Amino acid sequence: MSDPALDDTYLSRHPVLDLQHELFGYELRLQTSGDALSVRKDKEDAALLICSAYAELGIRRALGRKRAFLRIDQGFLHDDAIEALPADCVVLQIAPDRVPDATTLERCRALRDRRYSLALADYTGLDERSAPLLTMVDLIGIDIRDRSTQQLLALAGPLKHLPLKLLAQRVETQEAFTRSRDAGFQLFQGNYFAHPEVVSGRRLSASQTTLIELINLANRDADTVKLEEGIKHDAALTVNLLSIVNSVGFGMTRRISSLRHAITILGRRQLQRWLQLLLMTPAGKAPDPSRIPLLQVAALRGRMLELLVGHLRPRDATLAGQAFITGIMSMMPAALGLPMDEIFEQIALEHEIIAALQSYQGILGKMLALIECYDAEDIHGCDEILAGFLGTGLDRHMLNTCLTDSLRWINGNNEIDQPPD
Repeated sequence: MSDPALDDTYLSRHPVLDLQHELFGYELRLQTSGDALSVRKDKEDAALLICSAYAELGIRRALGRKRAFLRIDQGFLHDDAIEALPADCVVLQIAPDRVPDATTLERCRALRDRRYSLALADYTGLDERSAPLLTMVDLIGIDIRDRSTQQLLALAGPLKHLPLKLLAQRVETQEAFTRSRDAGFQLFQGNYFAHPEVVSGRRLSASQTTLIELINLANRDADTVKLEEGIKHDAALTVNLLSIVNSVGFGMTRRISSLRHAITILGRRQLQRWLQLLLMTPAGKAPDPSRIPLLQVAALRGRMLELLVGHLRPRDATLAGQAFITGIMSMMPAALGLPMDEIFEQIALEHEIIAALQSYQGILGKMLALIECYDAEDIHGCDEILAGFLGTGLDRHMLNTCLTDSLRWINGNNEIDQPPD
């Protein structure tokens, strides 16, 4: 089902994390800066638009095993369009905007019988609107902004005995995560993971220093012998590389004979990507961006920049490769806790990439600015940048398509370093 209004909207995603800081799913919303929804009479039609986007953009395949949290009101709850959504992939977040009547409660029971997960969004306490729904839902969402620890405990405490999970909404700082976790929440929606403390002169770990040395060797096109020697000194790195190259994604038909052989099979371009994502991976975890939120943002940015540049300059493979690296590097301050200027002093990058990261210069810089506006839900900023690309086919719909294509690439290819489709 194609809806013309989708061409005038931006798809936004809000990560939902579990207690281990791993991705559980995304809350999906559509944003517009114009009159895309003006022809629609109420919020029910806006919810219908979300369903249209889910189907048309192929979001089920894009999210893989992750859940899509979709906000609906009690009116739209009765629309048959809901049942076109896959029950095992969505969480229907019900807004407590009115006292539920008998028909609404019966509809909730019917949806649960069909194995749909229901959530109560924006819970503010037990009242006549929320009480009848408590036994119908699997999750309860509470907006934690501007709430003290005592207020959170007062809201969450009475719900702990119920067979449901508590979702902290709008978690934007580490301190907010800690408060909500201590209050008993098990799921967290927000971008707190991407805003760590950045400290000038921070000392990197030994493993991070080794990775930076290897990244610089790869960026300078050093001999394979030197790369092999650098990897040999780190047993975990060696095992990780051999595991990656032996993955089914590379279609191996014979065994790896040496590290040098593995590096040759992987290729320099994929080696650079693998090393840079490893540098951002928390200690003790495998570099799988489908599980680690910061890696997912970095890989998404890299892949989206690569797709956008590929659309504008389809025959420029060098620029596409630089675009991927630019996207990854844009998240490096959050991963390492270092200012970008200090990262430049340690990692050798091409001039075009540095110019894009420092001052948004060139086509790489413009595409990075567009992605950053998109991630920040700065609709006006997105529109301003897109206005400079009229006639190229670069528009809102393409941005949404690139997002879902990038998610599909990450979740459909669990090894981070597989070549693009």
